Amino acid sequence: MKLTPLEAWILNETGIKERNREDLEEYQLSKIREAVKYVKKHSEFYSEHLKDIDEADIKSFKDFEKIPFTLPEYIREFSNKFLCVPQRDISRIVTLKSSGTSGEEKRIYFTENDLKLTVEFFKYGMRSLVDGNDRVLVLLPGNSYGSIGDLLKKALNEINIGCYVYGMLSDLKDAAEFIKNKKITCIVGIPIQVLHFSRMESEVFKDNIRKILLSTDYVPETLIREITNKFQCKVFTHYGMTEMGYGGGVECEALNGYHMRENDLYFEIVDPYTGEVVKDGECGEIVFTTLTREGMPLIRYKTGDIARFNIESCTCGTFLKTMSRSLGRIENRIKIGENEFIYMKDLDEIILSFEEVINYKACIEKEDLICIDIAAKKEEDFYKIESLLKESIKRLVAANKKNLDVSIRHFKETTEIKNSMVKRKICDCRRDG
Repeated sequence: MKLTPLEAWILNETGIKERNREDLEEYQLSKIREAVKYVKKHSEFYSEHLKDIDEADIKSFKDFEKIPFTLPEYIREFSNKFLCVPQRDISRIVTLKSSGTSGEEKRIYFTENDLKLTVEFFKYGMRSLVDGNDRVLVLLPGNSYGSIGDLLKKALNEINIGCYVYGMLSDLKDAAEFIKNKKITCIVGIPIQVLHFSRMESEVFKDNIRKILLSTDYVPETLIREITNKFQCKVFTHYGMTEMGYGGGVECEALNGYHMRENDLYFEIVDPYTGEVVKDGECGEIVFTTLTREGMPLIRYKTGDIARFNIESCTCGTFLKTMSRSLGRIENRIKIGENEFIYMKDLDEIILSFEEVINYKACIEKEDLICIDIAAKKEEDFYKIESLLKESIKRLVAANKKNLDVSIRHFKETTEIKNSMVKRKICDCRRDG
């Protein structure tokens, strides 16, 4: 069976001669020991955090599971202490504002070599969906050196595929004209922005776009179905985050989950409450360890994202692990009872199935009231779907066995709701007392 582009690259980088999980896992275990030794020697944080760990004792993945997790709050508090190289060797610093936490930021550091590793992953990952006949439009930030758009453009340029970094969507008409003028066939972007774009400028999608890669946020299944069926367009998804160097895994043409970047990253799925590694097929929190990072390696970093490893092999025949599409973030939910929650992903599947909707916000304003602010294509569209939408959400609430009232409100597009299209979350607006 023919190697996928990602497989061929990983075999070459690891020195493995053929598709063999045991050989790949032996490579990963060896790199884990090297990474632990490296951070203990060069990182002020890890020299303390792992002071009782001897890398020579890590003889199996079970041994590795005894190592303490790295939590996001550690980076917020001790960013500089994670560094393994002098500041002068850092080529890019990304500052991540923590959602809902005033004043707390994470700083993620990359050397030039770290950025080159990402470019390499993008080169071979993108070959899973595009070829020399495609022209790619990137609807992600790309003005600054080492940004995700900049790295993706470099990767595609190296394999002679036309790429234009447009940046975040603001003027849909202008972006539609750009697609027509440049003969764009593939879009890379944020799920809710691409859905909004496709609903407002459907003709340009129908006439031009054949492939879409969605990244940076949870991808609702209703979005994938709509774009696939309406435009006969293949919708691929990518999993990654800044902390892991942007790229973590990407779907192949089978569109059945991400094939992971296993030469540079080791992934685990753990119970988010006990920290125990779960069995393949069971959902849990994604944890990763960087195997080749130079500037700011991370050991057993808890991402807050939920997914599972697929039990069944991908139909493409890959020997790489396949992770299901991310189910969103643990924090992105509303507690409505002792052990009862409403998740953003469940609201997405209901609300975004209405084609009149282009965006929404959700929040709890009182103990017994969930408010949904809907941005519709037109004001009359909102009133057309209001009652049906309310009933659909009430059924979701009822399924969670909670007597919670639902308020649906029309919300005109403003800067506030447009900004929520970048990183969307449920807000709890209740106040004590």
